[in-house]
Amino acid sequence: MEITKHSHRHAEAILKNVPEYEPLWNEIEKMLYDISESDLIEHFQQNFEGKEEQTKSLSKTVNSLIYSGLNAKTPRELQGMDDSNVWIAESQIFGESEYGLNEWRLDFARKVKVTDLAVLDKTKQIDAGISIEVAFNNAGSAAWNLIKPVIASELNHVKKNIQTSIGIVIAATEEFKKSGGFDSTVGTFETYSKMLVPMRDLISVPMLIIGLEAPKTFKIVHDRKNGKLYGRVEMI
Repeated sequence: MEITKHSHRHAEAILKNVPEYEPLWNEIEKMLYDISESDLIEHFQQNFEGKEEQTKSLSKTVNSLIYSGLNAKTPRELQGMDDSNVWIAESQIFGESEYGLNEWRLDFARKVKVTDLAVLDKTKQIDAGISIEVAFNNAGSAAWNLIKPVIASELNHVKKNIQTSIGIVIAATEEFKKSGGFDSTVGTFETYSKMLVPMRDLISVPMLIIGLEAPKTFKIVHDRKNGKLYGRVEMI
């Protein structure tokens, strides 16, 4: 897939130039570029088009391909395993059970130790990591999608499950929203990029907004059945 980016608080420069982050950023970027239009078509048609679990947009397809592309594991799959070198899907932000609710959850997170720049000693490292939100939900949830990586990255009085320090939000561009069959209320790359201006003081950690560009060879069109809209691939 083709992507566009908007960097907040130098997020892209940090991902590209901090040695501990660079390989993880390369992995994320390669994963997105490696999702081909034929992958999108094949996954959507095999899993949703005309199937019992029908859907109107590419949201579930993109989420699934990102999940497999990152080779992510859920906390249940990781029980008893070392989770220091793996992307964790549906990762709880907090480590305390009373906050283990779905609203306190990241789509993906990855632990990493980075050099502590507060001291002049390269052997001193601190816990850090990357938070990822794949944001195809209602625009009314956009502010919350931006705030969650901030909560996961800032120090507070509740123990973190994974202490991250930089956030990535993946969203559809306006053109992908149209051609991908998304609902008109879905927040887009443009929505998130604009929100960072008035929310600058609240979004206190580096944040990279990634917009997924529209496919060039197909689009999702809708058929109505029993009062509901269902998606279908139509080649351009």
